[in-house]
Amino acid sequence: MTRDGSGGLPHRRLLGLPGVAAQAVLGFLAQLTQQVAPVGLVLVAQRASGSLALAGLTAAAFSVGAGMGRPVLGRLMDRHGPRPVLAATALLHVAALLALVGYAQPGRPQWPMVALAWIVGVALPPISVSMRLEWGRRTPAEGRTAAYSLVFLVQELAMLAGPLLFGLLIAVASASLALGAVAAAAGAGTLAYARALRTGSAVSARGRRRVFADRGMFVLLPVVLLLGGFIGAVQVGVPALAAARGLPAATGPLVAALSVGGITGAMVYGSRRWRSAVPARLAALLLALGLPLTPLALLGTPASGSLLWMGLFWAALFAAGLALTPALTTSSLLVDVYAPDAQAEAFGWVSTAIGTGGATGAAVAGVAGDRFGPTAPFLTAAAFALIGAALALALLRRL
Repeated sequence: MTRDGSGGLPHRRLLGLPGVAAQAVLGFLAQLTQQVAPVGLVLVAQRASGSLALAGLTAAAFSVGAGMGRPVLGRLMDRHGPRPVLAATALLHVAALLALVGYAQPGRPQWPMVALAWIVGVALPPISVSMRLEWGRRTPAEGRTAAYSLVFLVQELAMLAGPLLFGLLIAVASASLALGAVAAAAGAGTLAYARALRTGSAVSARGRRRVFADRGMFVLLPVVLLLGGFIGAVQVGVPALAAARGLPAATGPLVAALSVGGITGAMVYGSRRWRSAVPARLAALLLALGLPLTPLALLGTPASGSLLWMGLFWAALFAAGLALTPALTTSSLLVDVYAPDAQAEAFGWVSTAIGTGGATGAAVAGVAGDRFGPTAPFLTAAAFALIGAALALALLRRL
């Protein structure tokens, strides 16, 4: 690897391109609902119905909708460009959220809330996909690592800040008003971001290829599904471990460890130019994801309230986070190789695979935690990452 030879870091050079800094700020604002929407939907649905089962079903409908919508929206972006797709999804996403908030009243039928939550997910604006298209087309091949790394850095910051802002708004208002306010801000940010795009052209019908024309995509998607499985397993394992150790308040810092590690990893990874083969890099990053959690998960459970043990887990999650955002970035680099003329749809399939893997990882980790104790979900997460690393090596043959 080498540092950028221009006297500045690649991220700084990218942000210096006309319009990119504004797009990063507006993209941050537009993605505030990615983490807020599922949490807010649970709170609103539970308050209206008194049923945690319905609240969970509403959140699941949002996730299913988002997974179904991503490839479809990506195909539309490839055909018509990102601007009309972003504008339409911004309006539909906010309208469906506000309709759900207004409808969610005690005594009303419950199924419309689930249907509206599905629409909210389907219409979740594909901001990160658009950023990868925009910044990828404006940078040479050797600058794509920095470009995609910055995309995930902006997304990670939005996913960190969104719930914090939502919590502050709930403290001074209701969950419904807070969700509506965040949705309106994200919708305005999406519309402004769409107007700020510079290379918003579509791929011509003649030049557009099928997403799966290269069989490498059939290997890449299972790899990113396993990466999603790692994320889902950790999301189950963190609160389960904190509760089992009598330190429920530790959930926040432990979750933050993965995010802080991801932000740090994005900054470091994007500041370098890497000479190694991209599939080999992805395999190494997945290995780096799984290894920090394996020894702690195998050591057994500590005494209740062990701050030392929590500190060790915080460090392990931070270390894993250092590889998480770079792994997502590297999977995007492989989309450039395998589907260069159908990138938006391919990125959509990658997002769907990560979401499906997250749901699978959460389910498997929950079963493992019930059967083998609160550290088992972390061993499950490590297994997902290590299997993904082995499978990623098969991509070397595709190149």
